Amino acid sequence: MTVHSILSRKGATVFTIEPTASIAYAAKSLADHGIGALVVTGADGRTVGIISERDIVRALSARGTAVLETPVAEVMTRKVMSCSRQDKLVDLMQRMTEGKFRHFPVIEDGKLIGIVSIGDVVKSRLEQMEQESNALREYIRSA
Repeated sequence: MTVHSILSRKGATVFTIEPTASIAYAAKSLADHGIGALVVTGADGRTVGIISERDIVRALSARGTAVLETPVAEVMTRKVMSCSRQDKLVDLMQRMTEGKFRHFPVIEDGKLIGIVSIGDVVKSRLEQMEQESNALREYIRSA
């Protein structure tokens, strides 16, 4: 199973934000869309970072509520790990676990074409395991 299977099911909608937007605006956008991260894009549309709920909570803890008026660029994660549609979910799950990443922008030919979360990956993997289990049960019944 690959990232393509997730994107074909959930779609390729990605919510982005500019690095100059405020942390308060980012938090509102996350809440409004019911998502855990926004991809931060530059003027040329290229990914320059990612801002997650975790980043915002850490910034609030360290700097207090005054951080809400600072630009996203000051607290975003700059080292963004990405994937492609062809990446296997098992490999992606391992990368997420080892790097403690929860969101992977899907980038191909330098363009942002989607995003997958750890929830997407786990859900797809559980569905795959259930299908395998059902196939095995059916095989045992027919033997």
